[in-house]
Amino acid sequence: MLKKDCLFCQIINGEVPSSKVYENEYVYAFLDIFPNSDGHTLVIPKLHSDYFSDTEDLYLAEVAKASKLIANRIYDTLKPKGINYIINEKEEAFQQVFHYHMHVIPKYHRQEGYNFNINPNDDLTSLDEIKNKIAIK
Repeated sequence: MLKKDCLFCQIINGEVPSSKVYENEYVYAFLDIFPNSDGHTLVIPKLHSDYFSDTEDLYLAEVAKASKLIANRIYDTLKPKGINYIINEKEEAFQQVFHYHMHVIPKYHRQEGYNFNINPNDDLTSLDEIKNKIAIK
């Protein structure tokens, strides 16, 4: 089911224009209008859910399969050196449109586009505390 006031649902319905690169029964993929690099694509399920964590498994799998297909096409045609696959969930994690989506971001140079910073943790004892809180048994 789609949501009337959702930008991505409006794109799926053809109410808002997009640069579509792929579509099937479950997903719709289009170029990001604010790209991190050439070929930056958004892959969205055709069933509205705000977040990755509340999306039906079938649609998660279909988004992943479509992202792989699109990435391989990007590798063949645009020749990036790598690709980032990004999912942001909730405002604190920089989600801007509240319809689950996967960013497929080609990387042509290490410092171009999306960058991921690693914060070293010298206190490995804290890892055990966190593991005990989140471990699924």
